[in-house]
Amino acid sequence: MGHGDGAGAGARAATLLLPPRLTASAAGLRDTARRRGLRTVQLPTFDLPEGLRATHLHAGPSFADAVAAPLGIAPLEAPEHWLAGLPRDLVRREIRALPIRDAHALRRPVFAKSPNDKGIRAMVYADGTRLPGTDAVDPGTVVLISDVVSFGDEHRLYVLDGEVRTGSRYAENGRFSPGPLAPDAAAFGADLLERCGTTLPSAIVVDVGRIDGHWAVVEANAAWASGRYASDPELALDAVLRAAGPMSRLTARDLPFVRPGARRPGRR
Repeated sequence: MGHGDGAGAGARAATLLLPPRLTASAAGLRDTARRRGLRTVQLPTFDLPEGLRATHLHAGPSFADAVAAPLGIAPLEAPEHWLAGLPRDLVRREIRALPIRDAHALRRPVFAKSPNDKGIRAMVYADGTRLPGTDAVDPGTVVLISDVVSFGDEHRLYVLDGEVRTGSRYAENGRFSPGPLAPDAAAFGADLLERCGTTLPSAIVVDVGRIDGHWAVVEANAAWASGRYASDPELALDAVLRAAGPMSRLTARDLPFVRPGARRPGRR
């Protein structure tokens, strides 16, 4: 069935489910979960063994789509149009959420990406014709299109219940550079949450960075699918467990933020 560990191996024990391949960040969260007394299970494939029970997951979107609904786990994520709907002073660039069939008509360089997974590679495209064609993706697939900008330092913020709980720098001038969370990055995150916190689930990761010296939102990511970098592992785990926990414990506040593929009735 894979590898099980930790305390509480009964059917009702809190169990963190992990995918076949782990990043160093995911392995660190696994170890943190074990120290806390959670059971951890790493599957060898995306197939669920008969009788497996799990209450939480930490994995990429494809794995979550394969296992969350049958297990009754509710992965939370930001709405597809969230970034495009933020006030201009919080993003400092033009951002639109378009069906990819409309984005194909763009005739200028743009930065484009999928809102909540990696279906459309995040990169600068010379124009809309360079995006994947309708033979590769559904014409209605939403893609985020933004002006091409350069970020200075970029930081990841772990948000839980409307507060920045921990975070980490992860890049400087486009180069990977994990380090301590800058206090002003956390302060910008707090301002964002005060203004727009109700537009996000109770547990989420928000990336922020500087554009010409001003803080701006880079994007939001699912906490259950995000790398920790130098964030506090215990506080990051708190956000991960809330961000992908039992559907039966889901609050009305978080219901609109469940990843669509996980909303099917579970087998439990």
